[in-house]
This record gives sequence, C-alpha cells and structure tokens, in this order.
Amino acid sequence: MDVRNRNRVTVSGRADGPVVMLAHGFGCDQNMWRLVVPTLERDFRVVLFDHVGAGRSDLSAWNEERYTTLDGYADDVLEICHELDVRPVFVGHSVSATVGVLAASREPERFARLVLLTPSPCYIDDPATGYRGGFSAEDIDELLESLESNYLGWSAAMAPVIMGNPERPELGEELTNSFCRTDPRIARVFARATFLSDNRDDLAKVRVPTLIAQCSQDAIAPREVGEFVHAQIDGSELVTLTATGHCPQLSAPEATAAAIASFAAGAGR
Repeated sequence: MDVRNRNRVTVSGRADGPVVMLAHGFGCDQNMWRLVVPTLERDFRVVLFDHVGAGRSDLSAWNEERYTTLDGYADDVLEICHELDVRPVFVGHSVSATVGVLAASREPERFARLVLLTPSPCYIDDPATGYRGGFSAEDIDELLESLESNYLGWSAAMAPVIMGNPERPELGEELTNSFCRTDPRIARVFARATFLSDNRDDLAKVRVPTLIAQCSQDAIAPREVGEFVHAQIDGSELVTLTATGHCPQLSAPEATAAAIASFAAGAGR
C-alpha cells in the first residue's frame, strides 16, 4: 500500500531544514496543527499526516485487528519515516505522544527527538501505586459506554471539556465538529485503545532526547501526569505552557510553536 496516500502525508517548509513530524490526537486530523505550521515552516521541513481512520486518510486501510492497540499506529509512524527516509523530531499530541514513545522505543535511531504534547501514558488512576491519571476505572467505563451508545451526543458533550477555554466556545465547537467527522465505528475502537491503554512501563525505554509540554490546566492530562512522564524518561525536559485545556496547538498556538521550535532546533546541533 502507498504509505503516503494511506496516511495522507503532506510535506512543507524548508527542504534543507531539520524535519518535524506532527501527529494529531484522538478524533482529530492534521488540520489541528494549522496554526503552528506557519511558524515551524520558516526553519523546518514539516511532515503532517492523518492516522488511518482520521481526516483524509485512506479509510479502506483501516481494520480493527491492526488498530485495536496503539502499536498499529506506531507501526504506521515508522513506515512513514522509512518511506520519507527521515529522522524527525516527532511531536505527538495527546494519545499520539504514547504512539511516539512506542515507535521511538522500537527504533530509537529513527528519531532525532520527541516532543510529547499533553501526554498521558495511562488515563486511569492506580491507587495501589499512587499514580493519578485523572480518571477512575468507573469514569472510563462510563465514558466509553456513552461514546459507544451515542457517539455524536458524546462528542458534543466531551469536546468542550477536552478543549477547555469556555470563554472561547468556538474552540470547543471546532473539536466537536472534528469528532463528528470521524466514523463512529472507527472512533469506538480508537477510543478503547486510547483510554484503556497503560503504557507507563514503556516510558523508561525511551532513549531519545524528549520534551514534555503540558498545560497549566488540563482536564484530560493533569499536571501530575506530565511530572510522572518527566520522571520516567531519563534526561527529559518538562515545560508548562502558558495555556489551558488539552489542545494548546489551537488555544495557544504561539506558545506551542515556540516550545516545539526551540527544542527541535537542538536536533541540528
């Protein structure tokens, strides 16, 4: 299969610049990066793509067996890197931060750096270890049950919570519309892979220079999660963006682009 068409890969920016690959989160597509791309294009070669099942990806390439876990998405990322013959600074938003961790753990030589934007390796609290993911197991069960029974209603209710910034309702509306463009069957499978995965043990396998970028307030990935990820990835850096909500590339694109560009610039040194 043509990897570029499968994932609707687009490349822009400086042909001779370091490569930055931007990976979107659940229910989104590469359009979610549009406000940070112009800044990054000045100094970097920017690679965008849609996860299979999202945006303008080839929906015929989606199958439940491959994408029932995040490993299928990590496989796709590696295939894109090989197809383009690039060693990118990989920027993963939300669940794609974990996808990047999995891909970089498997082939660390294929990545120059990682930027984990509002990451969460496990959304479910683990009282036995003191880990706080932000949700109880019951919360996640209810979330998935609601999503599976009425996806459009779930999208309308959850997107504004995920986005935050209630004083800017247009942001929540954009995320709602993005969710609603996703095939509900595909969304259900991706949601289970996202919210039921526990990839905490994979963090210690990362050997690539890593930046964790969190928001000051985030209902989906509390600051304790960012601190946990930072503690688990040896030598990583942690920054708190001047931003609220779970999607700072939309709510605070200047700060997000600046953090990515500053860290990615080090890949050329």
